[in-house]
Amino acid sequence: MKDFKIYITIACLLLGIYFVTQYNKPDDINWQSTLYYKDKIPFGTYITYNQLRWLNPRAHIVNTNKSIYNAFHGDSLQGGTYIILAKNITLNKFDFEAMLKYIKAGNTVFMSAFDWRGYIADTLKISSRAEYTSKNTTLNFTNNKLKRPVDYSFNRDIANQYFDSYDTARAVVLGMNHYEHSTFLSYKFGKGKLLICATPAVFTNYSLLTLQGADYAEKALSYLPAAKYVYWDQFQNGDIPEDGSPMRVFFSNPSLQWAYYLCVFSLLLFVIYEVKRRQRIIPVIEPLKNTSVEFVNVVGQVYYEKRNNANIAHKKTIYLLGYIRERYKINTSKLDKEFIAMLSQKAGVELSIIQELVVTLLFVSTHGHITDHELIKLNHLIEQFYIKSR
Repeated sequence: MKDFKIYITIACLLLGIYFVTQYNKPDDINWQSTLYYKDKIPFGTYITYNQLRWLNPRAHIVNTNKSIYNAFHGDSLQGGTYIILAKNITLNKFDFEAMLKYIKAGNTVFMSAFDWRGYIADTLKISSRAEYTSKNTTLNFTNNKLKRPVDYSFNRDIANQYFDSYDTARAVVLGMNHYEHSTFLSYKFGKGKLLICATPAVFTNYSLLTLQGADYAEKALSYLPAAKYVYWDQFQNGDIPEDGSPMRVFFSNPSLQWAYYLCVFSLLLFVIYEVKRRQRIIPVIEPLKNTSVEFVNVVGQVYYEKRNNANIAHKKTIYLLGYIRERYKINTSKLDKEFIAMLSQKAGVELSIIQELVVTLLFVSTHGHITDHELIKLNHLIEQFYIKSR
C-alpha cells in the first residue's frame, strides 16, 4: 500500500510538471498577413500604428471604421492625412470621387495594398503583380535625398509586389525594386496628393524589427506632410470589431437599447423596494376547533347512562315552549284548544300535528316516569314541528 502511494505521488508530480510546461510553452508563430493595427504577430501593423505618434508628434491619431464614402463625404473628417493599409482596396465611383474631393482640398491619402480593384484601379489604370525570384527582393527610392547607396533587402517575399501597369502620364514614381518595376507612386490632385504603395508588408512588424525595414518605412512615410489629424482606416482591411455579445441585437437598435435599460432600471427599483418592504413570515395559526358536537355527545352520553327520561322530556318541553313564546309571541301557560289553533295558524303546521304534540307535552308533564318509546315519540313530534313550522 505504501509503494502504491509513492507511485501515485510521482505520477501526480509528473502530471503537474507537464501541465505547467504546456501552459508556459510559447505559442506557435502566426505567419498570417492580417495588417491589423492591434496584431503583434509578424505581419500585423502594431509597430507602424504606434510609431505614427513619433513621426508626427502633434497629430491626433483617429481610427475610423466607416466606409470610404461615409468617411470622406460631408464634413466628418478634418484636414490631415488618411492612411489605408489593407490586403486589397476596392473603391467604387462614389468612394473615389468623395476621396478625390478630400485630396483636392489640400489633404493627403496614403494607400498600400496587395491588390487593387474597382473604379480606382480603372481610373488610375493600376494593377499589381508579384516578382517570382529565389533571391531576396530589394527596394529603393528614386529621390536622391532618400535613395540608399545599397538597396533595401527584404526576405520572405514581403517586398515582391509591384505595379505592372499605371498611368505614366499622371503618376510620379517614388520607389522601385531591383528590376526597376515601380512600387511606390504619387498622384497630384488639386492642392493635395495621393500616395499608393504596392508593398504593404514592408510596414508590418516583421519588417520594422530590422534596421533596413525600419529605415525604409520611415522614409516612405516621410512623404506624409505634418498634419493636425492622422486618420487610420479600419474599414478596407476588415478591422471592424464585431460584437459577439448576446445583447448585440438590443444595443444595435436604439429603441431596443432603451427598452433594455428601462427593464433593468425597473427590475433594480423593484428589488430595492422589495428589500425595504419585506416583512417577516407570518406564522400559520390553526383555527379553533368546533367542540359543540363533542360537547353534545358528552352530555348526551351522561343523560343516556343515567336513564332519566322524565328529566330529558321535561327539559325538551321547557325549551320548546320557550321557543314558541319567543318566535310566535303566544302565551304557553295554558295548552288548550285556543293555544292549539293559534299555534297551528302562526307556525303553519297541520292542526292534527299540533294537537298530537300538545297531548304528548301534557302527558310527559304529568307523569314522573317516561319510557324510552314515549321519549322517542316526544322527540319525533318536536323535530317534525321544527321542520314544518315557518
